[in-house]
Amino acid sequence: MKQLVCIGCPRGCRLTIEEKDGEFIVSGNSCPRGKAFAVSEMTMPKRTICSTVKTSFPDAPVLPVRVSDDIPKDKIFDVMREINAVTLTERIGRGDAVIKNVLGLGVDVIATSDLLKQK
Repeated sequence: MKQLVCIGCPRGCRLTIEEKDGEFIVSGNSCPRGKAFAVSEMTMPKRTICSTVKTSFPDAPVLPVRVSDDIPKDKIFDVMREINAVTLTERIGRGDAVIKNVLGLGVDVIATSDLLKQK
């Protein structure tokens, strides 16, 4: 038996999850997202990353970025190494890919600001 706090919605339900005969039994969830979150945490936990990348522009030395979808939890440090290795030399806008298909995970690292957008 494992206890979790659900992050599927703002409620933060306290979940209990137990595996019996190859099936997961979840209790404490107020919505279906709680059950999905608990099963995901037991089988393949995923997370999102928000960070910054360096730029070569003095007016904006860093640009905020995030991954376009959740990534496997065990890949967080690998993805962060890729993000930290980037220095942007061209001006991009919100939603533009900074790193396409990072580590072959099927997600992009995208800009979350128009800070560098050409005016």
